Amino acid sequence: MGTSVNGRRAYIGSFTTAGGLGITTAAVAAESGALTPLHSTDAVPNPSYLAPSPDGRYLYAVSETPDGAAAAFALTPRGPELLAPAVPVNGADPTHLTLADGRLITANYSSGSVSTLPVRADGTLAGPAAVLAHQGSGPRTDRQEGPHAHAVLAAPGGRWLLSVDLGTDSVRTCALGSGDGALTVRAEAVLRPGSGPRHLAFHPRGDRAYVINELDPTVTVCRWDADRGVLTPLGETRLLPDGAATEGTFPSKLVISRDGRFAWAANRGHDSLAVLSLGASGDTATLVTTVPCGGHWPRDLALHPDGRHLYAANERSGDVTWFTVDPATGIPARAGSVTAPAASCVVFV
Repeated sequence: MGTSVNGRRAYIGSFTTAGGLGITTAAVAAESGALTPLHSTDAVPNPSYLAPSPDGRYLYAVSETPDGAAAAFALTPRGPELLAPAVPVNGADPTHLTLADGRLITANYSSGSVSTLPVRADGTLAGPAAVLAHQGSGPRTDRQEGPHAHAVLAAPGGRWLLSVDLGTDSVRTCALGSGDGALTVRAEAVLRPGSGPRHLAFHPRGDRAYVINELDPTVTVCRWDADRGVLTPLGETRLLPDGAATEGTFPSKLVISRDGRFAWAANRGHDSLAVLSLGASGDTATLVTTVPCGGHWPRDLALHPDGRHLYAANERSGDVTWFTVDPATGIPARAGSVTAPAASCVVFV
């Protein structure tokens, strides 16, 4: 499959309770983008989402379980090695995490909260976790009986943290840099009731953001005011072709090209990748086409750092499929896949 470039590695998270191997390390071929699995570790259960440290020395994982925890790994030539026992996040079923303000921050789906853990100089996590509980509900009583924080990420510039809540149809803004790590909601963007926002991605320019909705297959285009920390919805784009039934499709992840011309969204159920063309201003997203995701139930979508390859973690078919992106049209072409049982996430170091 080729050799890796500069030791580039991919790390694949998975659900161990569904037969996943934990965290799988894979070499990345320089030209083709192909993955070659090297080894895996199941040191923590259900490491469903991963985040590398900016210096590439450490890898952090949620443990998506009812008891909820986060773990720190050292990245070694032998693969990730657990630095210390996982630390409780004091929230149930953490689904996403990010590093910001010298802390690890998790979105806890079942408890509808956001937790922060200090990161020590040696990469280990300190506790106890500080917890911000979300409040509210939505019209979909089967999925929105209460808050369900699904993603957390720092806005460009590092001043603000955004938390995306599927249960309350909203995105909350908290200020970073308080010193004590405590989070306080400063603003809340209200999205269409019943849309079920799941994840968010920023335009490379930093002044627009795109929220992918799980309960209705759409993406919401938003203006981002970095001075005030305010997110303003501008419009929605459907992620399925005309005539396609929305029932049974649950979008999961959206990524944006490095030049800001295209975005790609993963559609679970429809099992496709939606290709979106972004307007010059970033205020519009137009569906170009959809292509098969190469498997079943694409839970995560990742863009290789070189921007030329796209990777879908297909949870239910148990594989990671990669695509070569046409730079002119943004349309991905399937290039290969590797077996990865219960795959849930792909990150690069």
